[in-house]
Amino acid sequence: VQLQASGGGLAQTGDSLRVSCAVSGRTSSSYSVGWFRRAPGKEREFVAAIKVIRWSSAGTHYSDSVKGRFTISRDNAKNTVYLQMNRLQPEDTAVYFCALDLGSVIRTTPSTYDYWGQGTLVTVSS
Repeated sequence: VQLQASGGGLAQTGDSLRVSCAVSGRTSSSYSVGWFRRAPGKEREFVAAIKVIRWSSAGTHYSDSVKGRFTISRDNAKNTVYLQMNRLQPEDTAVYFCALDLGSVIRTTPSTYDYWGQGTLVTVSS
């Protein structure tokens, strides 16, 4: 399984950005794709995740810090997961990673995720 993240960049406070995670390779019929981020000097933290059952979206979960501003979604035909980030704030500046978890429920702990993509940098200026 390979994950390819893309779409980061530079934004200003209040702007929107969308990052993408293309999933390839053989996966099970049930898995979760999560987005995590690591800000400078901080630990990696959970942002959002989407559950996939039989290749259809089956639920989402967000951290409190992004709930109401970020939306995770999936394009089944492209096997790509998106994170739409609205009303960006400087504290959203981080390297964003996508990851895939073969577990049966959405989890928020990085160590439970089985596969990781490379990060994509999102910088939000004030």
